Amino acid sequence: MAKAITNRSENYSQWYLDIVKRAGLADHSKVKGCMVIKPTGFAVWENMRDQLDRMFKETGHVNAYFPLFIPKSFLSREAEHVEGFAKECAVVTHHRLMNAPDGSGVVVDPEAKLEEELIIRPTSETIIWDTYKDWINSYRDLPLLINQWANVVRWEMRTRMFLRTAEFLWQEGHTAHATRQEAVEETLRMQQVYADFAENYMAMPVIKGIKTANERFAGADETYTIEALMQDGKALQAGTSHFLGQNFAKAFNVKFLSEENQEEYVWATSWGVSTRLLGGLIMTHSDDDGLVLPPKLAPTQVVIVPIPKPAPEIAEVADKIMAALKDKGITVKYDRDEKKRPGFKFAEHELKGIPVRLGIGKRDLEKKQVEVARRDTKEKNFVPIEGIAAYVEQLLEDIQNNLFNRAKQFREDHITKVDTFDEFKAVLKEKKEEHPESWGGGFISAHWDGTTETEIKIKELTKATIRCIPLDNEAEEGQCVLTGKPSTQRVLFAKAY
Repeated sequence: MAKAITNRSENYSQWYLDIVKRAGLADHSKVKGCMVIKPTGFAVWENMRDQLDRMFKETGHVNAYFPLFIPKSFLSREAEHVEGFAKECAVVTHHRLMNAPDGSGVVVDPEAKLEEELIIRPTSETIIWDTYKDWINSYRDLPLLINQWANVVRWEMRTRMFLRTAEFLWQEGHTAHATRQEAVEETLRMQQVYADFAENYMAMPVIKGIKTANERFAGADETYTIEALMQDGKALQAGTSHFLGQNFAKAFNVKFLSEENQEEYVWATSWGVSTRLLGGLIMTHSDDDGLVLPPKLAPTQVVIVPIPKPAPEIAEVADKIMAALKDKGITVKYDRDEKKRPGFKFAEHELKGIPVRLGIGKRDLEKKQVEVARRDTKEKNFVPIEGIAAYVEQLLEDIQNNLFNRAKQFREDHITKVDTFDEFKAVLKEKKEEHPESWGGGFISAHWDGTTETEIKIKELTKATIRCIPLDNEAEEGQCVLTGKPSTQRVLFAKAY
């Protein structure tokens, strides 16, 4: 089964698509640009969603749901917002079909044209802030901390499953506050929640930073981001949290009566992550044998394989092991398929990224042991059946930590400081033995003069963008790599998904 996966060194893009398909995560849809998320892929997303949902609720947020359709006029109320999304919007113009007069099928009923076109939500700021106008009257109504789990549509011409599709799943938080300080604190709090989730559950190290004016969310005063580095040296924007200031409150006339009995506009934030995280998970950890999943997000953490095939005495021991593992909250399944040989099963479970495999044969029963194989390092050893649950529990923690440390070391090894534009271009042109054709260059730490003009010019010349200004940046005098103008800090550039 592994032979069906293209080597990363030969074609990284195809390697990624092979894993998505062969590991049963998703399929292309008949609708161009869309995908079908299969049960395995959706199970991983559910684990992500459920954990994030717990983290949101721990920080005081509650869930609600807002309409899929947005009146076109709503998008016109915030100029930067509509400009940012106008080219990505799917528009509903009619509300009914009819049978074609010639009997060829159905056609749009020309008499069913909508008085006002509806936009399928690319994001929900406008419809939500129109609603908040009715919900917020006094400082007693604040803060309003609401999250929505939904799907959105952004019309994409060049798509890649999970990473960029016309329709995708996500969550979007939309909060309202009485003061600027509270809103900024909320924005930073949610950036930290995303960073904690990425590192502690996805085992994907991220850099927290702030976007440049050119890269920030349309309609925001500031956009905070977490940026990760994939195995091909390209960056992935893994989550964003936006300080919206009072822009949407003013656009939709959302005011409140303060404790001083003064009418004021509320302060706003929005923040979101999407099924793009699944793409990041694949590209951070997986290898040429298939998917590698961190145990905390794996739908099945342990699989038990009978050798050479199921037998009553093996099943009896497997049942006891499964019960002990489940008592510790570990998800486990017993592979009872009698049609496949153990070697095929091993490859299949490896391909699907199950973190731990236990093999049990009759000789193992005689020796009161099981063979334990870990997916991350491919190491195998024999462990006594007595105490196996505690051993596996610790092993899963070790795998989780190893995946994070391995990915973090990779990232640290591929952050390059440069001081000239020649050095900048050389890093991007460098080829890696493991990725000779697709190597993105990693993160480049360089000085920038702070102008959008220079930022755009660098992108035109190299295809690298400023991923973020790191929050932990230290002041450092220098010169912009392109213009030579003064700079007070380094920023992170990279080619990106």
